Formats: sequence, structure tokens, C-alpha cells
Amino acid sequence: MTKPAISLASDWQLASAVTLPPVLEAWLLEPASLTARLKSRTRHFQLQVLQQLEYALPEFITPLLPGIKQAQCREVLMSCNQLPCIYAQSWLPLATLAALQPLAQLGNQPLGEVIFQQQHVSRGEIEVARVRLSHPLTAAVASGEYWARRSVFTLSGQPLLVAEVFLDGVLTL
Repeated sequence: MTKPAISLASDWQLASAVTLPPVLEAWLLEPASLTARLKSRTRHFQLQVLQQLEYALPEFITPLLPGIKQAQCREVLMSCNQLPCIYAQSWLPLATLAALQPLAQLGNQPLGEVIFQQQHVSRGEIEVARVRLSHPLTAAVASGEYWARRSVFTLSGQPLLVAEVFLDGVLTL
């Protein structure tokens, strides 16, 4: 396979330049851990790793991770009370995985739990877009357009990209 199951190529824009839907605005602009926010609003949180494979960086991501040619793409589905809430796609450059071992050994642990425990973490600007989901990996999710956000994190000088798609389940929280 030469690319992830779900492409998030879209017309990404800075969140500050877009009128966001009021019902999702606080979620899209959340500066802290999205995982922590989800867990605080549910009794039953579940993370399902859909895929975790190494790929050549797609063209639409290369400007965000300059100089990176290969990265591990981790695709997960986060559910609350058994309702799919977030589809997340993380791009972890191989050098980042080598430098930060906890990222290389996530298993079913949410990436956000590791990122926000790091001492030297910074987040780039949040970009938003409408993305289309339609793939067997997201069979639990209705096909259609959804709001998404993405940002580059730097942990101890090592970059990674996190993109999160906000599914209908979020609206129930």
C-alpha cells in the first residue's frame, strides 16, 4: 500500500480565517488534549487503531513536515459511549519515533496522552477543512463531509502532524 486508507487532502485554512459552525467551534479550537476533553465527557471511551503503517509522505503534507520523506501514519477511531466521535490520522516521521520511544510504542494508548505529558511541546497553528470520509475502515461512520482540524506539534525538537475529523458522535457530548 502506498498511501493511507483515507486521504485528508482538502482545502485547509487557518482556523482564524474561517467561520466555524458554533456547535463545533470549541471542539475545533481546543488548545489542550482532545483525548482528555473526550474522556471528561463520557463514561466509556474507546480507541481503536485502524491502521499503523509506514508511507512516503503525501504531497499535501510535505509543506507541513519539510525535509521528511517517510513517516508512520497511524489511523484511529475514538468512540464515546460506543458512538464514533473522532477519526484521527497522525504522521510521525521516523526520526521522531526514534528520538521519542513512547511514540513508537503507543499500542492502543491515545497519542494525545503522550504528547501533552511532554515537557517540551509546542503546537503550530490550527488549520481546518471540510473532508469527505468514505471507506470500509470507517464503516461505523456515515459517509459524508465532516469538519476536521490539523496542526504540527514539536516535541523536544521533533515534529509530527495530527489531523482529527469530528464525527457526528461529538455532537452528543
